This record gives sequence, C-alpha cells and structure tokens, in this order.
Amino acid sequence: MRRAMVVALVGTCAVAGLATEAIAQTVQYRSPTGVEYRSQVDTGAIARAESLLALEPRNIDRIIQLGVAQSGVRQFREAIQTFTRGLAIEPNNALLYRWRGHRYLSVRDFDHAMADLTRGARLDSTIYGIWYHMGIVRYARGDFKGAASAFSRAQSMAPEAGELAGSTDWLWMSLMRAGRKPEAKKMLDRHPDSLAVANAYARRLKLYRGEITPDSVFTPADTADVQVATLSYGLGNWYLVHGDTARARQWFERSIRSGGWPGFGFIISEVELRRLRRR
Repeated sequence: MRRAMVVALVGTCAVAGLATEAIAQTVQYRSPTGVEYRSQVDTGAIARAESLLALEPRNIDRIIQLGVAQSGVRQFREAIQTFTRGLAIEPNNALLYRWRGHRYLSVRDFDHAMADLTRGARLDSTIYGIWYHMGIVRYARGDFKGAASAFSRAQSMAPEAGELAGSTDWLWMSLMRAGRKPEAKKMLDRHPDSLAVANAYARRLKLYRGEITPDSVFTPADTADVQVATLSYGLGNWYLVHGDTARARQWFERSIRSGGWPGFGFIISEVELRRLRRR
C-alpha cells in the first residue's frame, strides 16, 4: 500500500511538472497554416533577471536584461511587454525601441516593428541594431532599395566580425533583389567583411563570391534549427537571383522545416513562399 502511494505521488508530481512546463511554453507565433510555435522553458536566466529588477524596478538596464533573458528562451511576447514597461518609464529611450522592434519582428508584427525602429532611429541614429533590423523589416516588405540603405548604414557601424558578416550578407541580397547587381558585386569585391569569423553568414558570403559551391554550404555540424533556417534561406535566395525558382522554393521550404522559427532566414522564407504563390 505504501509503495503504491509513493508511485502515485511520483506520478502526480510528474504530471504537474509537465503541466507547469506546458504553461511556461507559451504560444508566440501561429503561422498562416496554423502551426503553433512556442517559447522554451526558462533554465534560470529569467528568474535571475527578475530578482535583480525587483531590487530596482525602474532601472532601464535591468529591464533590458530581463527582456533579453526572455528572448533567449523565445519568450518574445513577454519580452515585448517588458520593453513596453521600460518605455512607460523612459518613453524616449532609443535602445528600448530597438529591442522591442526586434521582438515585434520575431512574432511577425512588421508594422509595429517598423514603427519602433523608425522611432528609435529618430532618437539615436548611431545604434547598429536599429538599422540592421530595419533592413530585415524592409526586406520582408519587398522594399529592397530601402533594405539596402539600412544594411549599408548597419555595415558601417557593425560592432564585431559576426555582425559585419551579417550586414554584408543582407546588403548583398538587398542590392541583388533591387536589381543593382554591379553594385552588389563591387561591394563584395571590396571585402568589407575581411575580419575572420565562422558563422552562417560568412559561409553564405563565400557562396556569393564563388569560393564554394551550393553543395558545400552545409556541413555535418549544421544541425541547429536556426542555423539550418539561415543557411537554407541563403541558398534559396541565391538560386532565386540566378533564375532557378524551383530550387529556390525547395530551399525556402527546407528553411521552414528546420523549426528555427525565430531566425530571419525562416521569417523571410515564409514571405518568399507567399510571394512565389502569387506569381
């Protein structure tokens, strides 16, 4: 009898734990096809950030730290609420608009993302993240000329090698999609991304320059969902600008199958597939 009670208690706790985990994994984004994408479970970063913020509830740095911690486990809607809380304290804080705009982008609310990033740029035009994410939103909207302008500004103020590779990559894609192929080639030939870095963007740039073939873009180590989404989108766009719509579609679909839904490659792959369906 006693053993049965213990087993029952353990079972009840396990069920309760699963229920708590399910509650923690909130729906963040529902795709047009009805697929739900959820947040992950906090492993301690959010709890620590909340404890620090409780000591100084009006400290903007700590508010941002909490929002970043929430974003780290894909709690983007919660992060939006956190940055909104900060803006109630400091309505002209450009960094809060940068972060909230980024998170609106993550949940595909492009209008609010653009509004925040535009406001942030007016308040402080020197913040790299504002221009980079504004470029993504413009690209998603099909404003490739505007995207190229934003990524050009981001490229000139990239804080480190990884971000420089990213802004260079998106600038090349934006110029190509805007029909400015000679300018795109000239930009790559300058090698603005000369600082050594090993990330998905650096690999894609090698493809654009003809240093590797499409078959060499992926390596056996590329298994993380966002990494797969990023590389797949780059390949899809490369095929698209070279006139191979069928292969482009295949790679956009591969990006979606990755499950890396917060990645910009995933987000733009969704957009590209809608564009292709309208053709």
